Amino acid sequence: MDAFLNYPWLFPTFAGLFGLIVGSFLNVVIHRLPIMMENEWRRECNDTFAECNLAVPEETFNLSVPRSKCPSCQHPIAAYDNIPVFSWLWLKGKCRHCDASISPRYPLVELCSAVLCTAVAAHFGFSVYSIALLAFTLILIAAVFIDFDTLLLPDQLTLPLMWLGVFASLSNISPVSLESSIIGAMAGYLSLWSVYWLFKLITGKEGMGYGDFKLLAALGAWLGWQLLPMVVLLSSLVGLVFGLVQLRMQKQGIDKAFPFGPYLAIAGWCALMWGSEITQWYFTSVLGI
Repeated sequence: MDAFLNYPWLFPTFAGLFGLIVGSFLNVVIHRLPIMMENEWRRECNDTFAECNLAVPEETFNLSVPRSKCPSCQHPIAAYDNIPVFSWLWLKGKCRHCDASISPRYPLVELCSAVLCTAVAAHFGFSVYSIALLAFTLILIAAVFIDFDTLLLPDQLTLPLMWLGVFASLSNISPVSLESSIIGAMAGYLSLWSVYWLFKLITGKEGMGYGDFKLLAALGAWLGWQLLPMVVLLSSLVGLVFGLVQLRMQKQGIDKAFPFGPYLAIAGWCALMWGSEITQWYFTSVLGI
């Protein structure tokens, strides 16, 4: 620990390497967790309504079993072909055995994890709180990509993230007081919950999913209620612009669903890093106070 304090560059370096390694595991989580959820839903449906008789895989499928394999030739991926970023570059984005293309999103997730972890470590310096923020960042990355893929924000990610935020305040790891953390979690959930029901009563349609409520509750637990207005405003602006661009590129109408969770996560992470600076800029430059 003294080394991290004596050499300020050491902690960001280790955090970046840690993010790179964990980013490889996040690719597994992003791919497998939705499938695991679907399998569990099918089992529960069969248990409750036997007449459904939905197909449920018999073999074990979780985050560790079975081994990762090429989706084209089904050949297991060797450890030396699973080195973050490097293996993808070395293999030129193709499977060693069948030359099928490997999505560039795999190294993108790994690089994203490394860069964001490095940024957190460099910004906050070495502390227990910084280590907790690395976990916060990595969970957000997994949630973002899962929501992009499936329009789902799994409880397995959002609820532990919320309770970790409350625990960080309770144990004085976080600079956010326990009162602000709890109020932030409550306000985060209830604000979007209220918007959801108001929109549904007016239009008869569902405007967002319950996972968005839980994600904002988690952000409130980590950031405190004071930064929630900024998170909601930033996520709404970014979500509106990029959501319309996404629908335009996919040639879909404005009534089509698009994920809001990624924009909440991006806004929450930016508020974590530069919340006070953004607030100061807004009051001085925009309001002239």
